[in-house]
Amino acid sequence: MSEILGSLWWLIISIGLLVTFHEFGHFWVARRCGVKVLRFSIGFGKPLWMRVGKDGTEYAIGRIPLGGYVKMLDEREYEIGEALKPHAFNRKPVWQRIAIVFAGPAANLILCVAFLWGMFVIGRPDFAPVVGSSAGIAAEAGLRRGDTVEAIGERATPTWSEVQMALIPHALDREDVAVKVRAQNGSQQTRTLRLSQLPAGFDERRVVQVIGLGGRHELIPALVGRVEPDSAAWRVLAEGDRITALDGDPIASWNDLPAAVAKLGERGGKAMIEVLRNGDRLALEIQPRQMKRDDGETFWGLGVAVAAPTPPQRDAVLRYGPVAAVPAAFREGWHQAGELFAMIGRAFTGRVSLQNTVAGPVTIGRAANAYASNGPAWYLQLLAMLSLSLGILNLLPIPILDGGHLLYYLIELVKGSPVSERVMAAGHFVGLALIASLMGLAFYNDILNNLVR
Repeated sequence: MSEILGSLWWLIISIGLLVTFHEFGHFWVARRCGVKVLRFSIGFGKPLWMRVGKDGTEYAIGRIPLGGYVKMLDEREYEIGEALKPHAFNRKPVWQRIAIVFAGPAANLILCVAFLWGMFVIGRPDFAPVVGSSAGIAAEAGLRRGDTVEAIGERATPTWSEVQMALIPHALDREDVAVKVRAQNGSQQTRTLRLSQLPAGFDERRVVQVIGLGGRHELIPALVGRVEPDSAAWRVLAEGDRITALDGDPIASWNDLPAAVAKLGERGGKAMIEVLRNGDRLALEIQPRQMKRDDGETFWGLGVAVAAPTPPQRDAVLRYGPVAAVPAAFREGWHQAGELFAMIGRAFTGRVSLQNTVAGPVTIGRAANAYASNGPAWYLQLLAMLSLSLGILNLLPIPILDGGHLLYYLIELVKGSPVSERVMAAGHFVGLALIASLMGLAFYNDILNNLVR
């Protein structure tokens, strides 16, 4: 399946699932409160499929699969008979209307925890939180290759993904953070990352790289893929050789080779290069030469190109038993909710770019396709985060969203009478403008981040 079709497919599946559960929350509580539901629709527009249930509710699937709605009996929209008035939404006590409106976001929050539980039980394959490279701020903090990152601040980091996610908020806030590591000799140490030194306007999408931290799984094996004719390595090295040392300096990855070659070139003379060839360990004599890049810049080189790296094998799994996964899912959901509120706060105060906080359907579709390709546990994690975002964003006090309706009903509780139709109409106009602006920003970000590359 191509990336475009895959992204479209997983976008429809993801949004359809989350919206269905959200609307089911409204539907279920409305029915329990005695409100007559006229239509339960997944998607908008003319129905592609529809049937009428025994309860008289129309169940439909609309042509536009990005959304859904529950249409309830409401005499503010049209006149209804006396017999049906007790079943109208507007006739229900305010606390029942609050419950019905809140049920949609609540359903998404429940679904988030359920997805996280499923992810923990299945087990999310990942990479071990072992440092592979360290430069810049990470090197200044004393982080070294082979260190196992056990915690960032107060957050445990059992996998490399947790390392990345834990660093992001501290980096965005430019606050120094303690890093607990286990060195290769087994000793427990605490380092301090001086994230307050991050440059202004750094790429928020590449936080870990800007800090100078790389995972062990990101290292490229020092495997020779091609030897240039008449180069220093010609008739010395062969395709398939794995370089293990140069002039006594160990070569753990291709990343180590340029510095070792430059050091040898500056020293002058020949040295021994150690390789593994067909299972045999060989020590061969070699001498770097001055070479030129395409831009004319000279450098010390051997005349070899790296072999196409194979995808690294995941060597860690984030997993809990079915019972232990319950509190773990609640903890993770609570933590992610806090991070989402913090991100909203950063966006409103200008501490983080809106380009990286508001995602449109293209970005969501690409992410869904990528996560689904990594396995069911990864896809469940994405669904959990999307469900959490949908639930919390719907609770924002913006008219036409669930949170806006809840605000009206809370005002009604305080003043003892419903908000006037004039105020509600004005609020809906403002809400539509805000939502339209948000959608415009989301599509703009999609074009900027995905289509213009």
